[in-house]
Amino acid sequence: MTATSRRPAIPSAAAKARLSPADLAALASVGLRTRKLRAALSALGIAIGVAAIVAVLGLARSSQAGLNSEINALGTNLLTVTNGQTFTGAPAELPLAAPGMVGQLPGVTAVQYTGAVPSANAYRSPYIPAINTNALTVAAASLGLPAVAGTSVAQGSYLNAATAREPVAVLGAATAQRLGFDRVWPGTRIWVGGMWFYVAGILSPAVLAPEIDSSVLVGFPAAAKYLHFDDHPSEIYVRTTANDQAVTSAVDGLLGAQANPENPSQVNVSQPSDALTAQADAAGTFDTLFLGLGAVALLVGAVGVANIMIISVLERRQEIGLRRALGATRGQIRAQFLSEAVLLALAGGTAGVILGVVATAVYAHAKGWAIVIPIEAWAGGLAATLLIGAAAGLLPAVRAARLSPTQALWTL
Repeated sequence: MTATSRRPAIPSAAAKARLSPADLAALASVGLRTRKLRAALSALGIAIGVAAIVAVLGLARSSQAGLNSEINALGTNLLTVTNGQTFTGAPAELPLAAPGMVGQLPGVTAVQYTGAVPSANAYRSPYIPAINTNALTVAAASLGLPAVAGTSVAQGSYLNAATAREPVAVLGAATAQRLGFDRVWPGTRIWVGGMWFYVAGILSPAVLAPEIDSSVLVGFPAAAKYLHFDDHPSEIYVRTTANDQAVTSAVDGLLGAQANPENPSQVNVSQPSDALTAQADAAGTFDTLFLGLGAVALLVGAVGVANIMIISVLERRQEIGLRRALGATRGQIRAQFLSEAVLLALAGGTAGVILGVVATAVYAHAKGWAIVIPIEAWAGGLAATLLIGAAAGLLPAVRAARLSPTQALWTL
């Protein structure tokens, strides 16, 4: 055997020890654990940015889900007919027979109506100055109005065949609040059109018919007897066949001519659910603005991560030199500091996702919405933090890897 064959083999670069992912993660966390406050402050910017993104997207989706649920519950088959204007600009008048004629249309399942009483105002007592009307209106109402208009009785009872003939009123939700009533007690009364009217009930908010909320409703016979009302309807509420948009559209096109055959142009027809649908579609209008603010916060967080990593390289040159002297390669040093930056950003991103989800859940629960957290919100936030951590830590990692063992040990 020759001397050459007895010489031990020199290990190649590929045979050198490599850091496993677990070892790399543990090594990367050392720098963060030893500088906890600085690491937490650097991660805070990342957390705020991600929380803003998650909360904005989550609240937009939750709001949209809540509105869609409300639309489905109230129905999209409600149409309203109101009196328009004449050619001279004066208020037009719907015929007395308009509700009955509208009810004859195919596809119409229910018709109820109100008539504005412009000569009467409502007050808590006769001692209130006449000018303080609180923007309340007095209207005569048919007996089946709540169910068709999409509301219900919150307190007391609604008008019936007997009370519709007497000085008895029902208050809309906003009317009760403005007059200072939260419940109906026996003998409760208000001053309407120069006389006392007893309060029979308070309605729940009418989402599809907000004009009812600010109204004092009395029966048609009582309005004619006590308030000198002429019995002409001013607004007709029409329900069509449920879950059949084709029928609703067909009825919509016929209502004007059916309600006022002589002057169909003086009739306004609308579908109240369209406003809620438009609101649901516009729920994310301001998302871009808030997402931009979240992106700015992420950018600030990225600058913070880059700053702490550069400082970390300067402070740990002795550690870098010692590791290089013990055999660590440039790639291992680079991987260590790059992993540390990514870990820091990921910690901030995770905290941000949790904060965003909690904020969305709390606000959505308070509003009664379904809690919806879209996957692109939290997944996109975490992906953004990984990219930010890698980008912010790349330059410091490269600078750390370039240090030679002698240079690093000599400088400190």
